[in-house]
Amino acid sequence: MKILPWAGDSIFPALCETLLAWRKSTPDTRDLPWRDEPTPYHVWISEIMLQQTRAAVVRGYYLRFLDALPTVRDLAAADDDALMKLWQGLGYYSRARNLKRAAQAIVTDHGGELPSDFDALLALPGIGRYTASAIASFAYGEPRPAVDGNFLRVAARVTANGIDIAKDTTKRALESALAPSYPGGRDAGLLNEAFMDLGATVCLPNGTPLCRVCPAARLCLAHEYGTEQDYPVKTALKARRKEQHTVLLLSCGDRIAIRKRPARGLLADLWEYPNIEGKLTKRTVRAHLEAEGFHILDITPLPPARHIFSHIEWNLAGWAVSVANTNEPPLMAAEEIEGAPPTLLWVRRAELTERYSIPTAFGYFTPQ
Repeated sequence: MKILPWAGDSIFPALCETLLAWRKSTPDTRDLPWRDEPTPYHVWISEIMLQQTRAAVVRGYYLRFLDALPTVRDLAAADDDALMKLWQGLGYYSRARNLKRAAQAIVTDHGGELPSDFDALLALPGIGRYTASAIASFAYGEPRPAVDGNFLRVAARVTANGIDIAKDTTKRALESALAPSYPGGRDAGLLNEAFMDLGATVCLPNGTPLCRVCPAARLCLAHEYGTEQDYPVKTALKARRKEQHTVLLLSCGDRIAIRKRPARGLLADLWEYPNIEGKLTKRTVRAHLEAEGFHILDITPLPPARHIFSHIEWNLAGWAVSVANTNEPPLMAAEEIEGAPPTLLWVRRAELTERYSIPTAFGYFTPQ
């Protein structure tokens, strides 16, 4: 991978000095609990949760997670369903699976302690350059820039650099350009916090940045040229693929039918309500279920929902179907047939909310 120089990097020594002084002189009002005790485990858990998720949402999840799994060894031994339940609502469930896999590797290969070596951190499942840099700087005081979206936006605007921030080489170029200016010890983490906080609260991503209160305004080339809105430059994402599904909320007395999704693919190995591709009418739903052996008592439409993944948009229709029997129809139970839906599990309504993790994509239809 060829790493090109970062245009405008002569500003970085002064920028780092300015932002570090700003961070030290400004009270931390963001109420981020992972900053109170930045142990390697705490930093790791928080950074994984913060991927694709706002800090305000993560706060409660983080505290509940640490209460249930306070150490790496607890995480390594966690029951899969219990772990998914802790993660329910955060999305991107592969993050939770990788956390457990990495915890098991840490217990096996590192005596239960996250390594301080950057390359050793990178070797763990689910840890990329940003997360490894965050752990190394916040927990171990290593002089490593933790380059995230906020960080990139600040750097691109200050240097008026039109480089495409969607490319991995851009992050690597910024890391290399900043490395000579980065301090060690506690200041390494504080400087990363400064870049992140400036991007989150002042150098805003959507709308007008608050240049009048920016500590780096005197250094910022985009501000000098009046081109703040031109940066950063990012390649447009491909349009999401749209899919239509019909979700069936099957109930028999006080029990609801759920099933496990396939072990690979989107929402892998999570619980879901039975669903069928396409938008089915009431008549089609009835015919489908009766053909599978259900005796239907009532069918009621549910409000439609839409769920957006990073690359797919689901438009969901829903039907609440009351049935008289919970016997497994042949198509619902034929796990040995390739591509057939897995066996239904009928759970009490209280169990549904207390024990089983239903992804948000299906949670729209969970009975209240």
